[in-house]
Amino acid sequence: MTIDEPASSPFAAQWAAQPAIIVEPSGRRVTFGELDSRSMRVARHLRDGGASIGSTIAILMENRAEFLETAWAAQRAGLRYVGVNSHLTAPEVAHILADCEPMAVVTSAALAPIAVAALPVSAHLLVMVDRPREGFDDWADYESMLAQTDDAPLPDQCEGDFMLYSSGTSGRPKGIERPLGLGPLGSYPDVPGKWLAGRLGMVPGDVYLCPAPLYHAAPLAWSMGTHRQGSTVVVMESFDAQQALSLIERHGVTHSQWVATMFVRMLKLDESVRRAHDLSTLRAAVHAAAPCPVEVKRAMIDWWGPILYEFYSNTEGVGATFITSDEWMAHPGSVGRPALGRPLIADDDGAPQPPGEVGTIWFADIPEFAYHGAAVDAPARRDHPDGYFSVGDLGYLDDDGYLYLVDRRSDLIIAGGVNIYPREIEDALIMAPGVLDVAVVGAAHESLGRVPVALIVPSDPDGDADALVGELAQYCRERLAGFKQPRRIDVVDSLPRTPTGKLRKHELTVEV
Repeated sequence: MTIDEPASSPFAAQWAAQPAIIVEPSGRRVTFGELDSRSMRVARHLRDGGASIGSTIAILMENRAEFLETAWAAQRAGLRYVGVNSHLTAPEVAHILADCEPMAVVTSAALAPIAVAALPVSAHLLVMVDRPREGFDDWADYESMLAQTDDAPLPDQCEGDFMLYSSGTSGRPKGIERPLGLGPLGSYPDVPGKWLAGRLGMVPGDVYLCPAPLYHAAPLAWSMGTHRQGSTVVVMESFDAQQALSLIERHGVTHSQWVATMFVRMLKLDESVRRAHDLSTLRAAVHAAAPCPVEVKRAMIDWWGPILYEFYSNTEGVGATFITSDEWMAHPGSVGRPALGRPLIADDDGAPQPPGEVGTIWFADIPEFAYHGAAVDAPARRDHPDGYFSVGDLGYLDDDGYLYLVDRRSDLIIAGGVNIYPREIEDALIMAPGVLDVAVVGAAHESLGRVPVALIVPSDPDGDADALVGELAQYCRERLAGFKQPRRIDVVDSLPRTPTGKLRKHELTVEV
């Protein structure tokens, strides 16, 4: 396929000397000119190795500049690119690679053992960042590859797209595939970039902080959307609450994206630490991925001001909502009004629910997508009689059309015929003194069916666990109706969360 009059670059020439990527704490910087050249060289290497428009590659890498360089290479070469969770084990990575069948795998020396163990038969082009001198002769060294490859534009440059895998919070990850438009550079829909510019006022030269893993949909899409606006992306190698505040001050960050657990970590810092950093450049702090407890968000608005913006969506793109701080203060707990798709709250028979009544959240008029391969346990359903889609979340709409999330249907606890929503208990406990993290799950009960049990990660791992449990039981009695109170509170060392804050509740089992 040949695109008429192809653009030579996805970036404007006047941005060439401006930083496109800053990686912290390493301090690695890549200008827009370097990103343009390096991504083009990677794209040419992939094409020389047999990639054609519509081919798939996999990126198994930590948060580093080469991740975004490779993503841009695939994007401008009309390829699908799969960002693989760098925290997975070799068998878990092997499942994803076998499913997406990439013709190329790009990894790093740190993840080489996993990449080698999980390598699919489909991959015949192998590239490694920081490749050791010995033991990986089948892999091209990333920097050597760049030095040996021309950066002249491909004659058929066109827009590719990512194909990311769901976070696997309800089972094995599923690949989510959107149709490739294959239009010329600049034709990509880029919803995050349009939100950044249109809703959040991003202009060339602004600075965006990405504290989350790039293999997830929002961090990757919003970082690349930032680049399309001519703004700098500051990528954290891993999240640290105090370092995040320091980076906002050091780089004059104007826009940022977070998840609720990051807010909790920052709020739990000592007051003197929180107040020690100048955050005055920050104009917009976006959060999503996991629901944010009301008290956590209120505390963040009190601290940072009315600059918090929340959106609700999913990797599939089954609907989206958006809400500003001012709207949220008038509708506390809401995730906003529709920004993509048309919502419906329905009961178990598919009948619409009136405002205030909890039901399954469905959306119509959404972008086209499909699950790659044989994803028989795919979470998104289209069995509503009117053709709506749902990923299984429960919620309700208020009289003004604002959406409120209640929980996932799979997490619902039914005790003696009464619905108990774990998220409500989790939200009550997360800001309690002595609590770093919390999960509430259902445990089998002889007469009631299932009852709630709270798993608590203490702020002080060496503290008195029995005393903390007693204090939290009283805390719950003061804030929750009797039937909602945890039947038991257990102190644990950690909880299985994804790096974007989602609980992998299917990994938790408890007994009363």
